[in-house]
Amino acid sequence: MSQGYVRPARPAEAAEIARIQLTTWRVAYARMLPRHVLADLDADRLAAAWTAAITAPPSARHRVLVAVEQAGESTVVGFVAAGPADAQALAPDEPALPADAAAVTDLLVEPRWGRRGHGSRLLAAAVDLWRADGFGRAVAWAYEQDPATRSFLRGAGWEPDGAARALDVDDLLVNQLRLHTDLTAA
Repeated sequence: MSQGYVRPARPAEAAEIARIQLTTWRVAYARMLPRHVLADLDADRLAAAWTAAITAPPSARHRVLVAVEQAGESTVVGFVAAGPADAQALAPDEPALPADAAAVTDLLVEPRWGRRGHGSRLLAAAVDLWRADGFGRAVAWAYEQDPATRSFLRGAGWEPDGAARALDVDDLLVNQLRLHTDLTAA
């Protein structure tokens, strides 16, 4: 088990969050998404989006948290972005989720730092904040071809809720399943 903790992301870490996102996607989704799509992702553009998410979130209940590994020196190794469920949390033609629903936008740990508890710490910190904010349930999308994420969430007590969608990634449909959890349970 590693030495690590979770804290709010800092604006200066936006480029590192973008790097982690690119690295993780290029490893985890290499067989799922077209190579040129992954190769064409722009680190500077992602970093700018993460800077905005950290410095000017849509609400006080939107947060970006980072996992920090303490191996010699402190290193940001993963992140979670979450907030109130919005249209991006919905399946096609689904009505809005209840106002007490939170959603995970991204939860990633760089592969070389995986299986050290960072993902669990990130998810637990998000759950604590959601409960403090009065959310009663949370949802997260996982790629159908990503058993690691689905297994991780299921191991944390999340279950499929029956919602599904297909993302159009450069004319390739990539299926996703939505999982949910009850935040009011002990």
